Amino acid sequence: MIDVIAIVGPTASGKTALSLELAKRLDGEVINGDSMQIYRDMTIGTAKILPEEMQGIPHHLLDIKNPDESFSVAEYQTLVREKIADIQSRGKLPIIVGGTGLYVQAVLFDYRFSEEAVDQELRDSLHQELEELGPDNMHRKLLALDPDSDIHPNNTRRVIRAIEILMSGQKKGDRELALSPMYNELIIGLDIPREILYERINQRVEVMLGRGLIAEVESLRNRGIRDVQSIQAIGYREIYAYLDGQATREEAVRKLKQNSRKYAKRQFTYFKNKLPIFWIDALADPEKNLQEIIAFMQENDRDCRIDKLTTKFNTSRELGGFS
Repeated sequence: MIDVIAIVGPTASGKTALSLELAKRLDGEVINGDSMQIYRDMTIGTAKILPEEMQGIPHHLLDIKNPDESFSVAEYQTLVREKIADIQSRGKLPIIVGGTGLYVQAVLFDYRFSEEAVDQELRDSLHQELEELGPDNMHRKLLALDPDSDIHPNNTRRVIRAIEILMSGQKKGDRELALSPMYNELIIGLDIPREILYERINQRVEVMLGRGLIAEVESLRNRGIRDVQSIQAIGYREIYAYLDGQATREEAVRKLKQNSRKYAKRQFTYFKNKLPIFWIDALADPEKNLQEIIAFMQENDRDCRIDKLTTKFNTSRELGGFS
């Protein structure tokens, strides 16, 4: 029986709308799968769903950290697995929704983290590489391992530590276990032509600005929040540069759109290379997509819960909306 669903895809591909319809149809509850939506007071820039948009569906692991607190994939893994057990104990279906591929992978598969597993030889070689080739090279190395990383290139200590964890953070005998599923999961991916996605991203940035993104970032800045993990998120570091006088508003907005598009490209790469995904067309008819998902579940699940629940589809919200 499929006991966990994950919905992944690049930013602005329609994950939120799909998750709401699936949750209503499958008696599910949503778990945040975005590394930045865990922060309080960072709503507009992270495209966080608002309470009035949740349509009565319980949402978990939103707004659980202050912006000046750190957060790791290992901590996320622990919290989500606990939340999955809690949701399942109440007879509900957990639905993880988000674009942070490493976070989703770490939860659904036997992905292990161990401080003791860091190889000193690897650590020495990374520091030598940093000295010889510089921080930009190390940051590119990190992004090749984790396209979702939001660590600033100049924070070389955290860049090197992240590479260490990703390259040897598992016990050597456990590497194959990272591919072993922890649940009978279904990972749904939203696919969308790149040119259409990029236009959606550009439009969404304008919507964020209209909703008060600059004021949201300014509020964080006025509280003295800077040089922390959360502020390195796309949408925040660009506006900080504008508020600090390092860029004009036009330059900051242009950079924000550009960085969002680059991030979406990295997301696609990660999803297609790292996760076993059931892909659907984000531009297809919403009902068609839902029926394809249900058919797949029925074919792969003798005790599919959809047979016991309503199949009424609420068309009040299109799947092509922003996520």
